[in-house]
Amino acid sequence: MSSTYVEETAVKLAVVEALYRFAAGIDLRDKDLLASALTEDAVSDFRPAAAKAGFEYPVLEGRDNIVTALSNALSQLDTTHSVSNPRITVDGDTAHLEALVEAQHVPRNDRSRHYLMKNRYNVELVRRGEIWLIQRNTVDNVWLTGDPSVLSGV
Repeated sequence: MSSTYVEETAVKLAVVEALYRFAAGIDLRDKDLLASALTEDAVSDFRPAAAKAGFEYPVLEGRDNIVTALSNALSQLDTTHSVSNPRITVDGDTAHLEALVEAQHVPRNDRSRHYLMKNRYNVELVRRGEIWLIQRNTVDNVWLTGDPSVLSGV
């Protein structure tokens, strides 16, 4: 195995690690971990997935706004996000990541209900020193099942 292959693999793992931090930050309700995945001027666009689920969700701009909005929107839910099939292209200090993310949402006060989404994440990242950060994330939905009112806290 060549050293170039090993280096390329290490870079790709570092890129997908940003998405792992993003997902774990949400699931663990760890605002610092979530923030550690984002650039200060990050953009998160959940509109394509939200439209397929039958509701509107604004484009979120800025790390602090994204962290606050996601933390508030999901505060009454237990969530699990599973990242799979990452495909990564690196060009210097920028990268493009496509992945499937399965997101389960369960109300803490009613475990009999759930909402499960399989989403495609289209992520643009930048390298800052040794760490990769999400600059833009667009989320589209592949399929969904369960009770969509779970997301609105109903």
